[in-house]
Amino acid sequence: MLNHLKSLLIVGFAFTGSISATLAVAAPSESIVEIAVADPDLSDLVKALTDANLVKTLEGKGPFTVFAPTNSAFAKVPSALLDYLNANPSILASVLLYHVAAGADRLTPSPIKTVEGELVFPSFSYGINGLTVTVNNSVVTLRPIQASNGVIYLIDNVLLPQF
Repeated sequence: MLNHLKSLLIVGFAFTGSISATLAVAAPSESIVEIAVADPDLSDLVKALTDANLVKTLEGKGPFTVFAPTNSAFAKVPSALLDYLNANPSILASVLLYHVAAGADRLTPSPIKTVEGELVFPSFSYGINGLTVTVNNSVVTLRPIQASNGVIYLIDNVLLPQF
């Protein structure tokens, strides 16, 4: 495949004297919240956002980078902690805002300041299975989901700030 692409580029250069490409990509039309609502694997996150009164925030202009815990991530949280968070919407909001950074596509090797105010710590490693990215030891799915007001990265654990 790579050799075929190189051949096409060489042929394109020979005919035109330069290489240029135009890629038209439509801007995403759905917000972070709309995408989360449409994804059954993010239903626990949507419920938590609703309970914490954060839906309007993530429907806002942004841009935001959201590290979105999947339903299986929420299932790993001890039930007593989930009960506590659900009974305390302001603390739940802090936990959820710890998953959000201001700015589009903020996944970098440097610590990232979250909207909650604390830092999360990305880590990039390359091994036998390819590139692995974690945020606070939570594995990040490397298929960013583009939204009209930012980007979503799915993660396999709920991130907990220091209280």
